[in-house]
Amino acid sequence: MTPPATTLRTPGPRPPLDADAACRLVSAAQARAAILVEGWSDQAALEALARRRGRDLPAEGILVVPIGGATNVQRFVQALGPRGLGVRLAGLCDVAELPHVRRGLERAGAAARTDASTDTEHNGFYACDADLEDELIRALGTAAVQRVLDTEGELVSFRRFQAQPAQRGRDLHAQLRRFLGTRAGRKVRYGALLVDALHLDRVPPALDRTLTHVHR
Repeated sequence: MTPPATTLRTPGPRPPLDADAACRLVSAAQARAAILVEGWSDQAALEALARRRGRDLPAEGILVVPIGGATNVQRFVQALGPRGLGVRLAGLCDVAELPHVRRGLERAGAAARTDASTDTEHNGFYACDADLEDELIRALGTAAVQRVLDTEGELVSFRRFQAQPAQRGRDLHAQLRRFLGTRAGRKVRYGALLVDALHLDRVPPALDRTLTHVHR
């Protein structure tokens, strides 16, 4: 049976939502909060973590919304935030994208200023250092990530990837991070799988804090 158009439960390598579609989605779901993320892999990781924490985000009235990059924060905050639908917002981004997030929040009327001292965490927006894959590999450790690859039947593919001239001489962490990013579908898939493999006391803080910000 085809799932209804208003669900975000099956993330995949497809285009992000636009702001109008996000408004329709939030309104149809009667959501009280939305978590803005850069892409589908972030959504997969957050939803997997919520399940592991025993939370049911749809039942709580919370949607995770892929926006297609931090440069789009302003239009989504305008549409969903205090000047739009008025739902509670949180967000997850890469640390390098924080300047875009600061400017977007300020221009959308959700933050006081955009200089470097602005703490985006006060507005519920948290940064991965350097990105989601980097955080998850560090939290799990390279040996555990390779065990996940092996379980998924991709360890042989990773070994071939390591043998490529561009990968020789790079450390194992960097190779794993690049391998996970070589396909959009792979990033989404492992966003959830790596979270599922984590000990819950090793969850990257940015993921936990994002979910906590929108907790009832």
